[in-house]
Amino acid sequence: MAPLSGETSDILQLISVLPKAELHLHIEGTLEPELMFELAARNNVLDKIPYESLEEVRAAYNFHSLQSFLDLYYAGCAVLITEQDFYELTWAYLERAAADKVVHTEIFFDPQTHSARGVPFATALQGITRALKNAEAKLGISSHVIMCFLRHLGPESAMATLQEALPFKEHIKGVGLDSSELGFPPSLFQEVFQLAAKEGFKAVAHAGEEGPAEYVWEAVQHLKVDRIDHGVKSIEDASLCAHLSKAQTPLTVCPLSNVKLKVYDGELVEKLQVLLKQGMCITINSDDPAYFGGYVNANYAFLAESLGLDAESIYQLHKNSFVASFLSDEVREKYIGSLDSIFKKAIA
Repeated sequence: MAPLSGETSDILQLISVLPKAELHLHIEGTLEPELMFELAARNNVLDKIPYESLEEVRAAYNFHSLQSFLDLYYAGCAVLITEQDFYELTWAYLERAAADKVVHTEIFFDPQTHSARGVPFATALQGITRALKNAEAKLGISSHVIMCFLRHLGPESAMATLQEALPFKEHIKGVGLDSSELGFPPSLFQEVFQLAAKEGFKAVAHAGEEGPAEYVWEAVQHLKVDRIDHGVKSIEDASLCAHLSKAQTPLTVCPLSNVKLKVYDGELVEKLQVLLKQGMCITINSDDPAYFGGYVNANYAFLAESLGLDAESIYQLHKNSFVASFLSDEVREKYIGSLDSIFKKAIA
């Protein structure tokens, strides 16, 4: 496969036409300010939003850390109350995903964020899954749901949430671990993940975002995860990088999120370039796009422009998104076949 001319416009055009999977997407993090205010008014909870206008909300998006983002993220979630709210939230994301040529998505949702406000587990899940089912029929997007535990609430709350989820197993592909990373190492949740594995769930975990490389090791060794979410701090441990590369453990990287949250200040792109050169299975995702300035194609474009990636590299990142997914082998190969065909036509 030959690269394109290398012109930025050619690479951006290639990104816009290639089919892709998105594997690191918090559905609550797709709540755009306009929908936030619309739902707040409909549910009579405008007083729950600590901002008077769209402009004030956007001004608050100048984050200085993961926690400063989470404070706003949880405030926004207060407007999500009914099944229809969750449906509209999810559908809005799916329409944007379709425009970016996402053909498969594996979305995170945080039931503890909602149950703590009195919103039943089933209410959130049913709204989300109804939208996902409609998207498969109307937009051609397949999907899985990954239920995440909020690590700052501790392992006992996570275990209770897992027990609450068991009656809905058919609608949930895997479990994950997110929220404030520092002070909450993955090893705290080993028992929860062991039970989840016995129940047949896939496993992922946020690690190596604000936490150290050691947290990535713990996610691999104690939680037996299938993927690492973020994982960029792995660069600090050569033996870890070697292990991840040899095992081809996928990292679901979110470039714009890491820049916005100052994970590596101005050095992020250089760190990602090193990870890519070490042959790791890197995938590109948008994390919480309503807060971080771009959906998945914007993240591809940022990385392509920052690193001067050629067509072959762009193709590999797209292929990785399917390789790292929880799709069946048959469906995965179908998607990769489609990707290959479109890529060959694009570079002809």
